[in-house]
Amino acid sequence: MKLREIYAAAVEAGIEADARTREEIDHVLAASKKEYEALPDDEKRFFDTERLTNPYDDTRICEGDPDLEVRGLITGIDMEVGEVLLADRLRERGAPIDLVFAHHPEGPGFANLHRVMYMQADLWAARGVGIGVADALISPRAEEIRRKIMPVNHYRAIDAARLLGLASMSCHTPADNNVNAFVQDLIDTEAPRTLDDLVKLLHTVPEYEDAAKKGYGPILIQGNGSGRCGTCHVDMTGGTEGPKEALDRLVAAGVDTLVGMHYSEEHKKHAEKLKLNLVIAGHVSSDALGMNLVLDRIESQGVEVFCASGMVRVSRA
Repeated sequence: MKLREIYAAAVEAGIEADARTREEIDHVLAASKKEYEALPDDEKRFFDTERLTNPYDDTRICEGDPDLEVRGLITGIDMEVGEVLLADRLRERGAPIDLVFAHHPEGPGFANLHRVMYMQADLWAARGVGIGVADALISPRAEEIRRKIMPVNHYRAIDAARLLGLASMSCHTPADNNVNAFVQDLIDTEAPRTLDDLVKLLHTVPEYEDAAKKGYGPILIQGNGSGRCGTCHVDMTGGTEGPKEALDRLVAAGVDTLVGMHYSEEHKKHAEKLKLNLVIAGHVSSDALGMNLVLDRIESQGVEVFCASGMVRVSRA
């Protein structure tokens, strides 16, 4: 596959699994077009024109010719300089690696991670939270993340890839959308009765089973295992953790249990006050599940996949 085809496949996988309607996604793209067209000509050069066709600001080709024929890729959750060097070392040994395919964003994807957080408002609204309230909740949190990310050295790994002649790409929200949809569908279909049943259900997923064997599998961190799950909301996409105040609104809308990749201690304490159940499915294992669902579309086209940095390849093609 060409690099541009891998990129397009990842974006389309994200759109197909997105909890938002296609109409809402089109609205997001239209808003980006309107923003671009309103800019003075001397400022348009600073606008990321990928925003006109790709609704996920954290998913980008970071380095490489889009027409590059990719024979193989090395993928992982965090693909930093060490993993780029690993890719080059494997290539020296004969591995046909042309692309570093990261989950967590690098470069422009990391710098603009805050933009994808606004989709969380739509996810909460789908559970019954007022969209106006949801927008008001996510906006300050997204700006907080933007400020937090600003000092980061965004291009370290990308510069390393460039110097070693490797292409680089990140695939963040498309993978997160896929794991979010997969786990929500699994829970809705199997309808576990208790929180212990819910954790056992997650253990039936190969990526979570593997994580459990390694010591970091799914776990209940708030609630009683014999208690009933009630209404479960899977919370695994939208950039990073939203504000803890959103938990109040979700409880008021009828959510009993949140299933996420990770929760801060602050979120746990707030959930405890609200008597909201929290299940951590696992961060790296959830990311691996989402990436596997995207990789199924790429590997099936003849691209060889090498795994590192927390990735465990499970094919569902």
